[in-house]
Amino acid sequence: MAGVVVVFDFDKAIIDVDSDNWVVDGLGATELFDSLLPTMPWNTLIDTVMGELHAQGRTLRDVADVLRAAPIDPHVVATIRAAHSLGCDLRVLSDANRFFIETVLDHHGLRGCFSEINTNPSRGQVLDRIRASAAVDGARKRFIYLGDGRGDFCPSLRLARDDFMMPRKGFPVWDLMCENPGLLQAEVHPWSDGKDMEETLLRLISRVLVEESQLLPLDCKLESLPVAVQDGMPMPLVVKN
Repeated sequence: MAGVVVVFDFDKAIIDVDSDNWVVDGLGATELFDSLLPTMPWNTLIDTVMGELHAQGRTLRDVADVLRAAPIDPHVVATIRAAHSLGCDLRVLSDANRFFIETVLDHHGLRGCFSEINTNPSRGQVLDRIRASAAVDGARKRFIYLGDGRGDFCPSLRLARDDFMMPRKGFPVWDLMCENPGLLQAEVHPWSDGKDMEETLLRLISRVLVEESQLLPLDCKLESLPVAVQDGMPMPLVVKN
């Protein structure tokens, strides 16, 4: 397995919407949601709305049917499969509902690409645990973190100098990074859509694999690289933002 751990947020990173809002709208609970929004915290609000939907006879199958229709860019699907095939360790780190995440990944045949799904609002602490668990053989893994929201900013501060942060351009985490450029150690490589994500992430993975190969004996270098890298996967110059 390559020495690369790729950590994905879920909402507006893997899927192109907020999964809570998508389910609420898809099940016809938008008016109830909007009326309760000013009165309670987000998680309590979602639990209350889901409880009301259940009382109205809605089932988990109804929720799953709505989730299967959530928009996901084909380039994102291709990116996940390519990163997995290159031997990367893929994880999800999100505050989205675990059932929502698993349902979408199952629907697109991506569940098996991920070694772990973490759903925890304390993302910085979870990233530290992922880093520790990924270094079981004593060798430190290189991390690539993809996110969009304010909650992705704290974990990005825990990345090391040889790691990579991929914020979604124009989203809250990107704005925070632009406002606080000196706080991050990791290289920053923004992306804006699925095609951009695919090109950027696979370029970074290719770069890490090539750098890893330089540490091997000469006769091991070429055969250690995946075919996609040997064939010359594009590697544009890195732009530090």
